[in-house]
Amino acid sequence: MFNDFINQFWPATIDGLAFGSIYALIALGYTMVYGVLRLINFAHSEVFMIGTFGAMFVPFTLGINSALTGFALVGVIVLMILAGMLASAGTAVALERIAYRPLRKRGASRLAALISAIGASIFLQELFALVIIPNVFDRPQQGRVQMGLPRLMERTELFSIFGHTVRVDQVLVIVAALGMMVVLDRLVNATKIGRGIRATAQNPESAVLMGVDIDKIIRMTFLIGGAMAGVAGALYLISYENTNYFIGFLFGIKAFTAAVLGGIGNLRGALVGGIVLGLVENYGAIFFGSDWKHVISFTILVLVLMFRPTGILGESLQQARA
Repeated sequence: MFNDFINQFWPATIDGLAFGSIYALIALGYTMVYGVLRLINFAHSEVFMIGTFGAMFVPFTLGINSALTGFALVGVIVLMILAGMLASAGTAVALERIAYRPLRKRGASRLAALISAIGASIFLQELFALVIIPNVFDRPQQGRVQMGLPRLMERTELFSIFGHTVRVDQVLVIVAALGMMVVLDRLVNATKIGRGIRATAQNPESAVLMGVDIDKIIRMTFLIGGAMAGVAGALYLISYENTNYFIGFLFGIKAFTAAVLGGIGNLRGALVGGIVLGLVENYGAIFFGSDWKHVISFTILVLVLMFRPTGILGESLQQARA
């Protein structure tokens, strides 16, 4: 068993970094909304799902059914990421406006908001299974069947580590995800919108007295978190070439686990938690088999909640420094 770990260490590490990057991007939405509203937005999993279909719409509309190269490939990838961001960000803003803001204005309990999130999640799943997929993607009676994406880029070797291949699609996922996280970190810590987000997270009443438009800040928080989930959806689709109406369920729970592991409400904690979760999942699969990957993830969630509920970093969004 130890020899298996040694032999599979580098492939498992690269795969873990790729999956962990996707978890981290999704986790950013959970951690931002929690930092500002103290709300676990469980409908965020469907925001990711919609991002995969937003990205899928680009090659479907363009009629692409074979691998691309050069500027054509770059252009399609950029369009897919933008489409995923637009679809997910729009969905997240709509969720805030329809499912959460009315409850917030009425002073409803967090339990009511949680129930609303679960209801919105189920609604979006069924909307895509019954309406969007059969009609928009021309798959009548197949809304619950997994959709495949034609291979857009060849799985060529970019370089190798100790004789183990690192593919171009894996590097694309990791580099793009890290780039988006750096942009978000700078946005929150060095812009006017970021200062408004941190002020609202720290003390909403004082933020209002200082002239901060709370509704605008909350809307921007959902929009930014949704856009990050859209990037995750596009990168997942490009690399793993499939999606379905229920894909957000497991990814959402694992991203929530990553957010808790890193420190819920902490942007950098979401990055750390996602990467650690992706790596531990893959290392654990070497010892116990791939069927145990989900068990490993949820075991980590339980252990973190039991022994370190503040997570690895533990610093909240409102404590972030400019």
